[in-house]
Amino acid sequence: MGSGPLNGVKVVEFAGIGPGPFCGMLLADMGAEVVRIDRKGARGGSKYEISSRGKQSIALDLKKPEAVETCLKLIEKADILQEGFRPGVMERLGLGPDVCLKRNPRLVYGRMTGWGQTGPLALAAGHDINYISLTGALHAIGRPGEKPVPPLNLVGDFGGGALYLAMGMLAALVEANRSGKGQVVDAAMTDGATSLMAMFYGFSASGMWKEEHGTNLLDGGAHFYDTYETKDGKWISIGSIEPQFYAILREKAGLKEEIWDHQMDGAKWPEMKKKIEGVFKTKTRDEWCAIMEGTDICFAPVLSIKEAKDHPHNKARETIVEIDGVAQPNIAPRFSRTVSKIDGPAPQVGADTLNVLKGWGFSDGEIDGLKKAEAI
Repeated sequence: MGSGPLNGVKVVEFAGIGPGPFCGMLLADMGAEVVRIDRKGARGGSKYEISSRGKQSIALDLKKPEAVETCLKLIEKADILQEGFRPGVMERLGLGPDVCLKRNPRLVYGRMTGWGQTGPLALAAGHDINYISLTGALHAIGRPGEKPVPPLNLVGDFGGGALYLAMGMLAALVEANRSGKGQVVDAAMTDGATSLMAMFYGFSASGMWKEEHGTNLLDGGAHFYDTYETKDGKWISIGSIEPQFYAILREKAGLKEEIWDHQMDGAKWPEMKKKIEGVFKTKTRDEWCAIMEGTDICFAPVLSIKEAKDHPHNKARETIVEIDGVAQPNIAPRFSRTVSKIDGPAPQVGADTLNVLKGWGFSDGEIDGLKKAEAI
């Protein structure tokens, strides 16, 4: 069991891909004991499966009633259950919320899907790109005259899904500790991604948001909020929104012409964008870093994944650590008293089956019975 503010919290995670394991990683990073239910015979456990770090794996054949009963006995002792199947799958397995909450009335039952547990699309297949398409988020991201650009799967899967599921389950856990009653947390990526768009919905309602790509303050329309190529073919980012920061940008970049006085005149942004593109191509990325990094311009070099681990700021904060030769994000956020730590790499599928069963109170006779039934 790891250290951190969730030390002592028991989580049963049903194995999945992408945002499900990531949510479980967040809980494990903060000290929860996360037991992942894997399918018997499945493969997994590579050191490159970063989102599976710090967990234990128990392999079960959920087609066997003995394995389902084993899950229910684990769930009786758990604080949180986390699953990411399509609606109805857990019910068909005999592990739906009604059954589980009957066995453990204090259980927080977390469910994460793309479309949610209800609604006309609830049973349809989909991926991050589809979920954020429904929210206004994908439509808002793109260059002028070009198609919408998928922002990796950060907005739907991980931001709108995993983070909202983690927040929701922990909120429900706080309430369960007061009331003694658990509940179901329905985390839909469409809901979460829409929530992430709150500020932009406000902009749209107030008339501050144009639907054409690259014409707004924060979508690359403004010359002072964008990325720019440098002389050596690398990139930098500028975010000089406030007048005092914009003044430093002008000073450091030598922007002395009268046109630069009209910072917030959107009609002049395209012309200023072309001019400033030329300015940034006169020096290399490192040269611009020497001039601008650490100032109040709101500046940063655009680093690749491989470059990020070597940046002095990331190194000073140990933002990226190496485990078993694999560079990966460190724990976030950080706690002053209940300090978290990464509790080991991803487990091999089923590697912890016996230890988990014994540690969670199963007798030798019960374990022998599971072996005979080929449930484990």
